Amino acid sequence: MKRKTLRFGKGFRVTFGNRRCQAAGDGHRARRRRGGSKNRHRGADQWLFVVAGHGVALIKGVRYPLKNGTLLLIEHADQHEIRNTGRSLLKTLNVDSPPAYTRSGDELQAVRP
Repeated sequence: MKRKTLRFGKGFRVTFGNRRCQAAGDGHRARRRRGGSKNRHRGADQWLFVVAGHGVALIKGVRYPLKNGTLLLIEHADQHEIRNTGRSLLKTLNVDSPPAYTRSGDELQAVRP
């Protein structure tokens, strides 16, 4: 059993995981965006849960509003971008299955579904 209290700061931080899935906290700074036309997870599906803040997700060109309590499933290979449209930190909990990042936050190249 693994347990941790999340503390959201600015940036992406892998929390922990196992060989089947991985959790990470992400603090998106005000009026910033992450991702874009080349942002696709190679083989990993990502659940994104908004803990606090407001924003918009662009997934395959479609806009989805983000606010406290929003849950999204971003499937592997989906082009996506997360934008913080608010004035405070947009805090998200991301769960990738299978793991998509190294402990230091670099994307894994050989992820398979």
